[in-house]
Amino acid sequence: MTGGGKRRPRGAAGPAGEQVACEKNGDVKKRRSNQADIPDNLRQEAETCYRLRLPEDFYQFWKFCEELDPEKPSDALVSSVGLRLVGPYDILAGKHKKAKSTDLDFSLHWRFFYDPPEFQTILVGDSKTQYHMGYFRDVPDELPVWVGANEAKKGCVISQVGDNVFAAVKLFLSKKLKEVTDKKKNAILKDIDEKLTRTAKELGYSLEQKTMKMKQRDKKVVTKAFHGAGLVVPVDKNDVGYRELPETNANLKKICKAIVDAPTDDERLKAFAPIQEMLTFVQFANDECDYGMGYELGMDLFCYGSHYFHKTVGQLLPLAYTLLKRSLFADIVQAHLASRRHEPLDQLAP
Repeated sequence: MTGGGKRRPRGAAGPAGEQVACEKNGDVKKRRSNQADIPDNLRQEAETCYRLRLPEDFYQFWKFCEELDPEKPSDALVSSVGLRLVGPYDILAGKHKKAKSTDLDFSLHWRFFYDPPEFQTILVGDSKTQYHMGYFRDVPDELPVWVGANEAKKGCVISQVGDNVFAAVKLFLSKKLKEVTDKKKNAILKDIDEKLTRTAKELGYSLEQKTMKMKQRDKKVVTKAFHGAGLVVPVDKNDVGYRELPETNANLKKICKAIVDAPTDDERLKAFAPIQEMLTFVQFANDECDYGMGYELGMDLFCYGSHYFHKTVGQLLPLAYTLLKRSLFADIVQAHLASRRHEPLDQLAP
């Protein structure tokens, strides 16, 4: 955002605020004791492959799709809704056992071009726009804060679509029902919508697009970043943890455009000067424990998407994640930068 590298005053957020949210999440978990009937070893395999904990709604949604199509739960919504279960669902489906390669990096499995390390794809839709949904985590060793959606062919923007996969698919279904004019297709969608709504209510999942828990998380966001999902970093009572970039988002995009559109390498080097200056500010910020500044600049350059920024992103983001004690995200972004592409994205494709 803007402000010559100064910290901006903030409300009481940071570690204390996060602790409250964690305790609240714990309360919810206690109330929802009806765990999905999925073997522990399969749960462990899915979570070990990704090195991430998966929320209970992930497993409950698999059971829901199993009821719709016991033979192929992953494809239960393909012909009707236009969504396929992928990512960690491929492990529940046993697809990883048929994979040719033994050297698989699951952090890149269905990782779309603009997906930051915080995003884990679980559903894919229209391949023309590369629509996909996934869990968004602020911290790798915590459960997701919400489910997001992105269309990678259109850009980096991630929209919030609910705090669980049932809510996300319900929202998708609602939009689909408004678009479909064919009575037969509409009846099929309504049937799925009713079943999904009933199952979610029985399990105690909210079907709101924006829950209270999501609103509380929004209050901890220090900056929206180019992807709009927001970045959360611990900020202490002295406002140590984040300081703003000296450029607005609009200005930073202009700087990035000038670099990418430069007609010659010499011109490009000159256009890079404002970024170089910001890198100096980031070094000062890191020295004073304002790790959020490098995190924001690195994320914005990653989201801009040009290969001209990959080297700078590779310097900024892994360091920011390491300083924020989010080392798994550092590993993911390094692997992604080394193999960043629009397709193919299915690591388990035959």
